[in-house]
Amino acid sequence: MSIYVGNLSYEVVQDDLSAVFAEYGTVKRVQLPTDRETGRLRGFAFVEMGTEAEETAAIEALDGAEWMGRDLKVNKAKPREDRGSFGGNRGGGGGGGARTGGNRGRY
Repeated sequence: MSIYVGNLSYEVVQDDLSAVFAEYGTVKRVQLPTDRETGRLRGFAFVEMGTEAEETAAIEALDGAEWMGRDLKVNKAKPREDRGSFGGNRGGGGGGGARTGGNRGRY
């Protein structure tokens, strides 16, 4: 069970977020992702609650609520999409098409 919390202040700390969600039940885990290059918070978090009922209560109470000067976006976290390896599965296999064939010798 995981909740997505968006539009967070960049000043938020894990303990503060945990305390807010603890009002609705047991907080099992709080994850505050950071930017790999700068180490700065990314403005969102994931919170795991003890039960689905606690999760639902927190979402209903906190979605749209103002906290630390911002209106929170709180909903069930969606499973992370598998982006695949570099190049992905975007159909076509990459560029280079314009440089092949009939354009040879026109440079």
